[in-house]
Amino acid sequence: MTATQERTEEQDLPYNVFARLCPSRGTLEHVTGRWGALTLGALHQGSLRFNELRRRVDGVSEKMLSQTLQALERDGLVHREAQPTNPPRVDYELTPLGREVAGRLLDLIHCVEDRMDEVLAAREAYDARRA
Repeated sequence: MTATQERTEEQDLPYNVFARLCPSRGTLEHVTGRWGALTLGALHQGSLRFNELRRRVDGVSEKMLSQTLQALERDGLVHREAQPTNPPRVDYELTPLGREVAGRLLDLIHCVEDRMDEVLAAREAYDARRA
């Protein structure tokens, strides 16, 4: 039996992401959503300013990045540090919890990247069957 199977079979978990009202579900959405995953992955390399992060996460709007950072900060995954300079400087970095989550997420990202040839072949076969 795997650790995942053991965990899902336990009855007295304090949090259960599969339960509709569990607060862990919201955090999972923040972490695994497109912008959350990419933001955490980008910050895994180290502290970045907002515009540096926006350039690193190609395609994200300022509004979406701002909302994503606020959600990740609220969940304790990202630390925001505003420095009293002129103009103001704001740096974002992962908290220890954020580093752990991002590390696991990067394992998944690298797995997907490494297996993209198989994914693309599967898509092509699927599309051919549907045509």
